[in-house]
Amino acid sequence: MISEQLLTDKVVLITGGAGLLGRVFASSVTAHGGMAVIADINLNAAKQAAERINQQAGTDKAYAIALDTNSRASLTGATHRLNEKFGKINALVNNAYPRNKNYGRHFFDVEYEDFCENLSINLGGYFLASQQLALYFKQQGFGHIINIASIYGVVPPRFEIYDNTSMTMPVEYAAIKSGLVQLTKYMAKYFQGMNIRVNSISPGGIFDHQPKLFLEAYKGFCANKGMLDKEDLAGTLVYLLSDLSQYVNGQNIIVDDGFSL
Repeated sequence: MISEQLLTDKVVLITGGAGLLGRVFASSVTAHGGMAVIADINLNAAKQAAERINQQAGTDKAYAIALDTNSRASLTGATHRLNEKFGKINALVNNAYPRNKNYGRHFFDVEYEDFCENLSINLGGYFLASQQLALYFKQQGFGHIINIASIYGVVPPRFEIYDNTSMTMPVEYAAIKSGLVQLTKYMAKYFQGMNIRVNSISPGGIFDHQPKLFLEAYKGFCANKGMLDKEDLAGTLVYLLSDLSQYVNGQNIIVDDGFSL
């Protein structure tokens, strides 16, 4: 029988841990016996998220730390601090979603400087966090990196579902997430022989009170549910973090209720 405590004694660093998905990921890690490090550029938000999880679960397995994924010093400092406290880091979940104030404009309205900046702080942050944690993992002798990508890093957008709404699918998002899927494969190959796994999860749309017209149009392309709830990704994350997936490497797992078919 498989134990429900699939992540016992595993220390999991989650960037953007105080965000919409990050909080669910952290809660899932602690529910399976792991230590969830909620790393966020907003330390107060990270502390509040950790306190809430610990209170609800009656444990002390959520731990908050300040982290800027665009700062080498912040990353190395956090890694050193976590190693001092826990003696190891089992996995990095790249989940942070930094972007500038002009992110998300329609294609013809995007300024070149904004495009470059958003790729730099978002995809660049994934690269820097992966690079710095991989150096630690190499010295440690093991480790796992999980990147949170997207179906829009795999398939082209369905622009028609945004009709009659103020929404669009940002061009920066497509560039970032498709780059992230390939970066995942690149790193998995590059780390051959180092006992470092790298995988990605590509979610479909996550419900966040989008307009009704959009939700209905989106669901029309799905098999059953339509937009996912944030909790719907937790099982895939726990599986990848657990020893059940010890030979899964360089893979991109799509969780989208069939939207991308």
